[in-house]
Amino acid sequence: MKIHVLEQTQRLAISMEEAWAFFSSPRNLDDITPPELGFRIQSCRSDVMHEGQIITYKVKVFPGVWVDWVTEIKAVDEGRSFIDEQRFGPYAFWHHRHHFTAGEGGVVMVDEIHYGLPFQPFGELAHGLVVRPKLERIFGFRREILAKRFGEW
Repeated sequence: MKIHVLEQTQRLAISMEEAWAFFSSPRNLDDITPPELGFRIQSCRSDVMHEGQIITYKVKVFPGVWVDWVTEIKAVDEGRSFIDEQRFGPYAFWHHRHHFTAGEGGVVMVDEIHYGLPFQPFGELAHGLVVRPKLERIFGFRREILAKRFGEW
């Protein structure tokens, strides 16, 4: 299985505390996810992020096609970073590190995603045609929403 990488850096005009409060709450994912994904949290037993936390969602991968997505919070460096990994869902492998550092005008936020696709070799064919462009749209949407909400520097 080939592992792909998507990385996005954004400079937000907020404090580290504000960034952590927003991004460490799974409940805010809905606000920064494109509406066409129909993103819905099914189960999240705590609003306080912690290692080992399991969060379940439903997402629409294609019109009329819904899948369950189960993630586990694998690591938390309070106020600085956290890692979520897919346990069950549309990817064969999903590892997403969210990292925050203080900068002169606010916070530098980095999303680093490593992912692999199922159904090889067909998954690789779908990667360039569908999967990568869709991920870029999702994270582009996120970038726009965050810039409007917090401002950039």
